[in-house]
Amino acid sequence: MSATAHPSDTEPVADDSPSKEERLAAFLREKAENGDLYFKSKFIADEVGLSPKEIGALMVKLKDSACGLTIEKWSYTSATTWRIEPAN
Repeated sequence: MSATAHPSDTEPVADDSPSKEERLAAFLREKAENGDLYFKSKFIADEVGLSPKEIGALMVKLKDSACGLTIEKWSYTSATTWRIEPAN
């Protein structure tokens, strides 16, 4: 048997598609265009193509980054509710 690696197994793939964080931020900007948006990760997971757990982790990152949104952990009842509004 050969121990050689295939290039596709070891080299990163150049991909022009947006990252998960960029995809989520774009989705939130679009949904919050007309005012505040309240949501739980589990209810938008399919629309964004991410798991609720991934969304929760990304929301913490987005909250601290300048992405044109104001993000607030708004409430917790069986899952975190997030409040999103366009940044002024």
